[in-house]
Amino acid sequence: MLSPNLLAVYTSNYSQDMSRMAIFKHRLFLLLILGLFIFQSCEKPESLPPPNIIYILADDLGYGELGVYGQEKIETPNIDALARNGMLFTQHYTGAPVCAPARYMLMTGKHAGHSYVRANDEWIERGNVWDYREAILDSTLEGQRPIPAHTVLLPQLLKKAGYATGMVGKWGLGAPHTDAIPTKMGFDFFFGYNCQRQAHTYYPVHLYKNENRVHLNNDTIPPSRRLTQGTDPRNPKSYGDYAQNEYAPDLMFDEMIGFIDKSKNDPFFFYWATPIPHAPIQVPQRWLDHYKEKFGEEEPYLGQMSYYPHQNPRAGYAAMISYLDENIGKLIAYLKENGLYENTLIMFTSDNGVTYAGGVDAGFFNSSGIFGEEYGKGKGFVYEGGIRVPMIASWPAHIQRGSKTNHISAHYDVMATLLDLLDKKSPMGTDGISFLPTLLGNQDQRKHEFLYWEFPAYDGQVAVRMGDWKLVRQNLNNPEKESTIELYNLERDLVENHNIADENPEIVERMIKIIAEEHEPSKIRLFRIRELDGPTGDITNRK
Repeated sequence: MLSPNLLAVYTSNYSQDMSRMAIFKHRLFLLLILGLFIFQSCEKPESLPPPNIIYILADDLGYGELGVYGQEKIETPNIDALARNGMLFTQHYTGAPVCAPARYMLMTGKHAGHSYVRANDEWIERGNVWDYREAILDSTLEGQRPIPAHTVLLPQLLKKAGYATGMVGKWGLGAPHTDAIPTKMGFDFFFGYNCQRQAHTYYPVHLYKNENRVHLNNDTIPPSRRLTQGTDPRNPKSYGDYAQNEYAPDLMFDEMIGFIDKSKNDPFFFYWATPIPHAPIQVPQRWLDHYKEKFGEEEPYLGQMSYYPHQNPRAGYAAMISYLDENIGKLIAYLKENGLYENTLIMFTSDNGVTYAGGVDAGFFNSSGIFGEEYGKGKGFVYEGGIRVPMIASWPAHIQRGSKTNHISAHYDVMATLLDLLDKKSPMGTDGISFLPTLLGNQDQRKHEFLYWEFPAYDGQVAVRMGDWKLVRQNLNNPEKESTIELYNLERDLVENHNIADENPEIVERMIKIIAEEHEPSKIRLFRIRELDGPTGDITNRK
């Protein structure tokens, strides 16, 4: 039996030990809770199989042409619902203000200063590539300058991760009979236009299925054909040749559903590079009639450049976007019916800003929203209206419904994001940053120090965004015009109206230095920029 003194000591020590134990347990409990919170906030959804991924790239769709971005005339209920069920990006950018380079940067994760493709290149040394009839007879005249065979593209990396890969739509990164066709660059399946020029009609004589032409029940109507002389431009019959039998977007949608249906038991990546709403204005009659009734009489568009005329260009353009929206609704319905929707990550965006050609009345629709639609502010230019694009991401149970982010991101971040989702690293030499933390609602999102654009066409342009600062340089490839240095603060001047370069020389100097560091001289002379590379193509640090 313990003495009273020893009992007191024992009791005291026991009480202290129990007190310490209680404190320890309390602290351990708090640490466990904190750890669980941190784990959950950073957790990738590994309990589910890898998600299916569908990336939808519209063509020339303006920042303001969807209801969720403020559009009031064009009806997009299904895309708007996609945003309500997912996340809407307010500061997402393309890599380039025209088709081919934007697609290259999306597929490679590189910005324009490091890209092989920096503008549209029709590979004209082959012959008369712009002659639609000649290209039908000679397939070696189709397509754009091929990207190198060793180029690493997103679908190749996803194939290595166990994904089936498919694509429909417009390619624009190679040509038939070369190694730069979709099925040699990582896609298991392709159906659509190999050539961007051939996509200047929605009723083509042929499309490509994998490596081979599929001939359609359409007549040969060159995109340059105008109304027959003496015909009445207000008579619908005058436009009969421009609506043929087989509408390419219908066929591509059906092929997409067919591929998904065959691949639905395993993870798949599908790239829907729809040509809509790129000119020409051609759309099924039922949608055209809907908007003709809504808008009433309008002035016909009689055609220019390589685009068909149209009696009701405003109605036809709105109808094209609503037709695309309808098909997105059909795709989502299919995914739900087949139990695929919950574990499918859908991204929707555009390749660049709204066009100024082909009868598109962007001002009527306020297609760029606050950024303006006049020539020089949209497609082909590195101002916000040409490069800021809509972006919506939906992944039920993982992306918060109705969420919105102002995270600054670009197309060339998509590769890093999808590989991060699969715990894979991006290849060396890429420029993207994963925005997966943003998609999952995490707070540890890494940010770009800057975004970079260069575009050798349209007189030569460069732009850098660094935080709220935006530097734009124009006329870098036109010796007859004086080059510009423009600086804007997007927080105070979102529409880029007030050049404050003279008041901020240190900011300008920092951003000029970024240009000098990020620009690599292109191997293609067409893509060189005189004021960066020198008149002979030798790189200089000229300002």
